[in-house]
Amino acid sequence: MKTTQTIAHTVIVLLGVVMLSPANAEWQADDSIKLQRKSAAAIDAVRKRYEGIESYFDDAYGYAVFHSIKRIGLGFGGAYGKGVLIEQNELVGTSGYWQFSSGIQAGAKAFSMIVFFKDKAALDSFKASEAQFVGQTGIDLLTVGAAITPSYHKGVAIFTVTRFGLMGEFSASGVKYTYKPIAQTDRTTR
Repeated sequence: MKTTQTIAHTVIVLLGVVMLSPANAEWQADDSIKLQRKSAAAIDAVRKRYEGIESYFDDAYGYAVFHSIKRIGLGFGGAYGKGVLIEQNELVGTSGYWQFSSGIQAGAKAFSMIVFFKDKAALDSFKASEAQFVGQTGIDLLTVGAAITPSYHKGVAIFTVTRFGLMGEFSASGVKYTYKPIAQTDRTTR
């Protein structure tokens, strides 16, 4: 009888420890889905590049991950990438990145980018697909190149890691994000 009580107490204590321990609520990619697998690899690359980025993952309301944005320019240029949108550590949709640029620029590059949203308002603005205009300067050589907004600006912080390329630029560009929600029953975005 005493053995049964000891086992019961042990099971109760173990259940309590499991239920009270902090859960790993971080988004986990479905490895069978190519877009999610590549997005997870982009997250790893950005984490390796930037010291202190964990606070952005911990504090952000959500984030968009673009595993590979491809950009080309010679006077005029453009870029495109596809990614996933994570809200409160849940996959909620896919996103597209479109850019048109004009200025002094030449070359091609591919880069990974994570856009962090500090709060729901910033994420909702992103979901509304509002166009943005930005100025850019930079040089990317092979796999050397990175860019960040060192803190949130209007609720958004951006981190990029150059995957490969050779590009120099001084340009103005328009950026358009698109958002497509994933139905609760359809998590098979490939």
